[in-house]
Amino acid sequence: MTKKIFFTIALALLLVNSSEVLAQATLRKSFNLNGKWNVIVDWYGSGNAHDIATQKRPVTKTDFVEFSFDNSQTLYVPGDWNSQRPELKYYEGTVWYKREFDFKPQTNAQTFLRFGAVSYRSEIFLNGIKLGEHEGGFTSFTLNAARAIKTGHNVLVVKVNNERKEDAIPARKFDWWNYGGITRGVWIDEKPANHISDFFIQLKKGSLKELQGFVQTSEHKKQQVIVAIPEAGFKKSYTTDTSGKVALTASVSLKLWSPENPKLYTVKVYNAADTLTDEIGFRSIEVQGTDILLNKKPVFLRGISFHEEMPQRSGRAYGEADARTLLTWAKELGCNFVRLAHYPQSEETVRLAEKMGLMMWEEIPVWQGIQFTNPQILQKANHMLAEMIARDKNRCGIVIWSLSNETAPSPHRNSVLKQMASDARKADPTRLISSAFDHFKYNGNQILIDDPLSESLDVLAANKYMGWYAKWPSEPGNVEWKSNFNKPLIISEFGAEALYGNHGSKDTAGLWTEEYQEQLYKDNINMFNKISFLRGVCPWILADFKSPARMHAQCQEGWNRKGLLSDKGFKKRAWYIMNDYYKQLEAKPLQVKNK
Repeated sequence: MTKKIFFTIALALLLVNSSEVLAQATLRKSFNLNGKWNVIVDWYGSGNAHDIATQKRPVTKTDFVEFSFDNSQTLYVPGDWNSQRPELKYYEGTVWYKREFDFKPQTNAQTFLRFGAVSYRSEIFLNGIKLGEHEGGFTSFTLNAARAIKTGHNVLVVKVNNERKEDAIPARKFDWWNYGGITRGVWIDEKPANHISDFFIQLKKGSLKELQGFVQTSEHKKQQVIVAIPEAGFKKSYTTDTSGKVALTASVSLKLWSPENPKLYTVKVYNAADTLTDEIGFRSIEVQGTDILLNKKPVFLRGISFHEEMPQRSGRAYGEADARTLLTWAKELGCNFVRLAHYPQSEETVRLAEKMGLMMWEEIPVWQGIQFTNPQILQKANHMLAEMIARDKNRCGIVIWSLSNETAPSPHRNSVLKQMASDARKADPTRLISSAFDHFKYNGNQILIDDPLSESLDVLAANKYMGWYAKWPSEPGNVEWKSNFNKPLIISEFGAEALYGNHGSKDTAGLWTEEYQEQLYKDNINMFNKISFLRGVCPWILADFKSPARMHAQCQEGWNRKGLLSDKGFKKRAWYIMNDYYKQLEAKPLQVKNK
């Protein structure tokens, strides 16, 4: 079996296995398991899974147990353990979580446990029965709980481990905090035996009125399914094949989603036993030469990157309130686009960004140092890609799927990412594919984009820290960008570190001043204005974020200081430079330059 066929089949299987992971947080009534959970911190990783999961108790006077949740500490779910208890600030290891609850399963219903995210590895036990395990700290997963759930009292135990490893994604070294814990919500979903297990509905690429997608039912038999968009006067019946799946095609007159008018429609998908209702927008996203076209009109992506972190409390962001804070900062900056770096962020963030009129770039955490020669890495990356697409494929605000960040060109890397680009297009043919890279060729004042991965991308993305990690090859206004590919470019990262309130020289990087960061932004904008195929910029980063790799005792103290906002949310001088730049761009709409 060739490598190409293997990857395609592997991703197809993963997508099937992930079919119950489609974004369902608001589609069905769910039983919420969030709140205080009892925990055991397993400092040396010596806990016995059977004894802990089954709540082993002493039987005779000579019996005893060493791991017990009795009178144990508690942690909030969702939430990371690092910010909740001082002794766990840098902890990397295992924590056992326990949640007891009473439940009465519905008659003739299937019961599922759904996790928004657990960082990084997890094993799930319900009433002493192992339901499954999961690897990956940023994607949702669902487990069938039917064989373990009981009427009455139930005990859910989750083993969580966040140890960094070379064969993980991201790999052992990465530039953000290694938050551990059940970092997003946990729910019980009940579904009819013959339920809608998956569906996908978006505009066909290049069309403003033709719908395409599919509906998949849990029972593999021919049956009728109906798709309705009441506000648009659309309702159509389809008949599935013997696998319970049917392709969707239809022509509908719709008001299109855009940052200026983020229109969402109520969409209903149902069969004889089940009904799903979602809020979905419809838009067209495509490239034409070096232009990015949103609804057939050229658009410049005024972006910002941010981590899923609340700097003011030094912890992982969770829930709609945190998402609204981060996204409101982005809107205030003047953005129409956000880069969800460097991993799929919460469903609350994605849905709220869409409602607020923000286009999104979503990526999996294939971040530097990845072992592309390791077959297990390929399987893990494909699994994460499949889970990301499975959850968010109906979110029209997402316009770009990204495969990786700052991976060095090599035969293995090129082969793997090219195949992943192909697989992503098969899973979702409606969006653009990109990948941020940072390897370029210099020739005098020229910077050449020649990464061979570019052939497989729709949009080129360059991380280039001119004036910080990279020296200027010429005066900023004289730097000339060239590309071997007739495709649009996003400067997906640029910037410099500055400690908020630290003022002084604008020409000495080592002083960490706001003035140096401010001048660097001015210089980069001067360079941007000369790039004829530039169609988006995305500074790194919205706010200072925690990173143990940043060890300057006076200016960093465990923080990456590249934020336009400080760790308290205060604006640095560079924030105003980007805000003015985005106002100028918004005032000058693009015209189509490439046919």
